[in-house]
Amino acid sequence: MDTKWATTELAWTAHPETGWEEVSGYDDAMNPIRTYQVCNVREANQNNWLRSDFVPRKDVLRVYVEMKFTVRDCNSIPNIPGSCKETFNLFYYESDSDSATETSPFWMENPYVKVDTIAPDESFSMLETGRVNTKVRSFGPLSKTGFYLAFQDLGACMSLISVRVFYKKCSTTIANFAVFPETATGAEATSLVIAPGTCVPNALEVSVPLKLYCNGDGEWMVPVGSCTCASGFEPAMKDTQCQACSPGTFKSKQGEGFCTPCPPNSRTSSGAANVCSCRNGFYRSDTDSPDNACTTVPSAPRSVISNVNETYLVLEWSEPRDSGGRDDIFYNVICKKCLPERGMCSRCDDNVDISPRHLGLTQRRVAVRNLQAHTQYSFEIQAVNGVSNKNPYTPQFSAVNITTNQAAPSAVPTVHLMGATASTMSLSWLPPEKPNGIILDYEIKYHEKDQGEAIAHTMTAQRSSARIEGLKAGTPYVVQVRARTVAGYGRYSSPADFSTNLQRIECIS
Repeated sequence: MDTKWATTELAWTAHPETGWEEVSGYDDAMNPIRTYQVCNVREANQNNWLRSDFVPRKDVLRVYVEMKFTVRDCNSIPNIPGSCKETFNLFYYESDSDSATETSPFWMENPYVKVDTIAPDESFSMLETGRVNTKVRSFGPLSKTGFYLAFQDLGACMSLISVRVFYKKCSTTIANFAVFPETATGAEATSLVIAPGTCVPNALEVSVPLKLYCNGDGEWMVPVGSCTCASGFEPAMKDTQCQACSPGTFKSKQGEGFCTPCPPNSRTSSGAANVCSCRNGFYRSDTDSPDNACTTVPSAPRSVISNVNETYLVLEWSEPRDSGGRDDIFYNVICKKCLPERGMCSRCDDNVDISPRHLGLTQRRVAVRNLQAHTQYSFEIQAVNGVSNKNPYTPQFSAVNITTNQAAPSAVPTVHLMGATASTMSLSWLPPEKPNGIILDYEIKYHEKDQGEAIAHTMTAQRSSARIEGLKAGTPYVVQVRARTVAGYGRYSSPADFSTNLQRIECIS
């Protein structure tokens, strides 16, 4: 309520009717105003009341009243009794409806509640113009639907120029990306009213609860809790809004940071992106973050060197020319055994030993054992990295073809005694498991068991059997057999103990 802007009569209730009088006038800017005046100073025992219209409270707990008024200096008025006053009293009365009449409530303190006695800072005499005083008072807590204001004159000569009723509030504000609504002050001047907050659009809570305190002067205190912009959005408008990242930029995480250009080899064509998609042929591994650049597979290893020694092979190579933009490069070695006459190669069996291993190598050197002699092999050295499993194609590789040298045969498995006489032994054996070529012949080594290898005899056989002659009767012998190819002799078989007979009677076992 503000009477300054009233264009028609206020028609407030005065008691008695000979007290307060409504008068039209002009303010300093010559704007028409409605005022109330009273000046019954020559009559003692004055008790003049003026009551405003009903003022709805809404949700306000504490109300402020601003009063502009002038007061005549009692000393400037001649021939007046000693009851002249230069003050007036301010009251209020709460009600749940606009039900006041000329006689109710009673014109007295209680039921009216006194707010304060109002005294001017300056009064004026007859020869001076009126000096306008401005006073503000507040009262509360209020609980009913509305209230009336009442002004009590006890014998002053004064003019109530305007009355403004207002309340203090904390206006809608944004702090820490949270919106706090308009909030009226509390019931007391020292009250702190809690206003709950909500995150601005496209922001998420970081700490809760979100609240802000509104003090009695309508000022916000320090906020509690905060929000930050969600992924794909960045602070804007002095940290009061979260705006979408523009195309070509992104923000991967919630927080106070700003959108940044897409990492190398990635792009986004839409706004509010929290990740940039990799361009064709580029990838991110499962452990890469959206802030990492997109990378690709490495090129093939370079400069493969092979060193063959019979059935033993050493492979070495250099790192790829292009790492794909990554430093997590590994190598795989794929062994293939080839059949030139058929024009085909197949994976090596498990007998081939690649050391230290054939997959996930970090060093660029392997040793290969247990290859077959005089056999053609193909080895592929693949380069892979953290995104190779994202690429639908086989890893790039360098291949090297090698042929193992002719190797000596493996050992003869076991020697059997087929028959014996007092001077002969008939022997047989199985060929080596790995002849590594054509067996040219076999060498049989034998000696008397008691004499040792120093006095050993040898003989050769074209087949896998032989007859040793000229032996002593009833004597134990140690026998070993080995095979020979163009690459030389293989290892001897394990020593076998056989004996000749005492008599010249052939024993068939």
